[in-house]
Amino acid sequence: MIRVLLSALVLSLFPAGVSAADRNSEHAEKTLEIYTNIIEMETSKNLGNVPGMARYLADEMISAGIPEADVEIMPIDGTAALIARYRGDGSSGKAPILLLGHMDVVEARPEDWERPPFKLTRDDEFFFARGTIDNKFGVAQLTSTFIRLKKEGFVPNRDLIIVFSGDEESTMISTRALAYDRPDLAEAEFALNSDAGGGLLSDDKKILSFLIQTSEKTYVTWEITARNPGGHSSRPRPDNAIFDLADAISKIRALKFPVRWSDTTLEYFDETGKHLGGELGDAMRAFAEDPGNEAAAERLSIESSFVGTTRTTCVPTMLSAGHAENALPQSATVTVNCRVFPGVPVAEVKATLQKAIGNDALQFVETYSPTESPVSELREDIRAAASEAIHARYPGVRILGNMSSGGTDGMHFRKAGIPTWGMGGIVMNPNDAYAHGLNERVPIDAFYGALDHWSIIIKNLAGD
Repeated sequence: MIRVLLSALVLSLFPAGVSAADRNSEHAEKTLEIYTNIIEMETSKNLGNVPGMARYLADEMISAGIPEADVEIMPIDGTAALIARYRGDGSSGKAPILLLGHMDVVEARPEDWERPPFKLTRDDEFFFARGTIDNKFGVAQLTSTFIRLKKEGFVPNRDLIIVFSGDEESTMISTRALAYDRPDLAEAEFALNSDAGGGLLSDDKKILSFLIQTSEKTYVTWEITARNPGGHSSRPRPDNAIFDLADAISKIRALKFPVRWSDTTLEYFDETGKHLGGELGDAMRAFAEDPGNEAAAERLSIESSFVGTTRTTCVPTMLSAGHAENALPQSATVTVNCRVFPGVPVAEVKATLQKAIGNDALQFVETYSPTESPVSELREDIRAAASEAIHARYPGVRILGNMSSGGTDGMHFRKAGIPTWGMGGIVMNPNDAYAHGLNERVPIDAFYGALDHWSIIIKNLAGD
């Protein structure tokens, strides 16, 4: 069945550096096999399926020659983490490299999707399923790269350690255990994260830049609750928990946090604007030249792909209210998720929200303690390794540091003192990125284009 599918894939257009023969190679077939199998394991939270996925990946690497003693499944709080050490000869005298990814995915309701979310399907351009991007793409590519390198007889000059978490999309309990409670991982020189970074394509499929994540915004969520004595619905009262909460939500909608920037974000907008061109590209370059340019900042604020790079953002994501249709609500709660610009204290964001809402009676409850992580300044050896990998596909494209608007496992490893850079192999138009949303998809060309990505990076950083 896999061979039939691969034969059909050959009909698709190939990106630079990817031939039909590459798509029929043993490595391509193994990567697609792993990708297909793990996508069809529904690893949403609370289902208990992550340990089974970890066992499958462990067995694949053991079968390829990674000693069983070097592959560990770490059960934790109903999920699991996977640690696989590819031993080097130590000739470089350098500490290990961690290679990060996460095995869990965000929930998906089959009735809402156009295609089955936990079965890999395709059309002429895309693979579709939950996790095709986030992050089973990276997990499959890293796993198959270890298998490929082992079969080739590659001996790195330092240890390489795959570190896959099991609940990145929810509590990050496994991530915290890996980052803070494992002295063997803490000895690493740095970590490379498959769940961040990557190449950006324009609408006409021209590559704009390749991004290396150097930092990420702080992830914090509050449940904001309005309370009321309630009563019978036939006897409405002037104050109402739902009305009070609705007023608060309207004020959050109108709130814009101050514009922020860093050297990383200004370089990113300058270079991306040059390649993108048009009105949006002009706004990017104007912002890079003068972050105080209100018109440029306003133009960027309406772009969902870029607004997070200019400021802290807070948005309602869930609602809950009332207890009966014929009773006045005794409580109403909105869940507000914020992505806080690096360097801005979480307490400052909470104070800004409270001031904007202007209702001291509302209760703010932080869902769990946020992680404020430092910036990993981009090193030249890391940039060089990424350059070699992406230039094999897209010669001459500019490599840029990037601040991620989303949250990843990288925040905890940075906080633990391990410099972490996100440099996943996906190259695609950000407007096609439906991670966490309906009908998540990844370009077929991006999947096959990334087949050599991690091999090149690993050999650059841990080869002779």
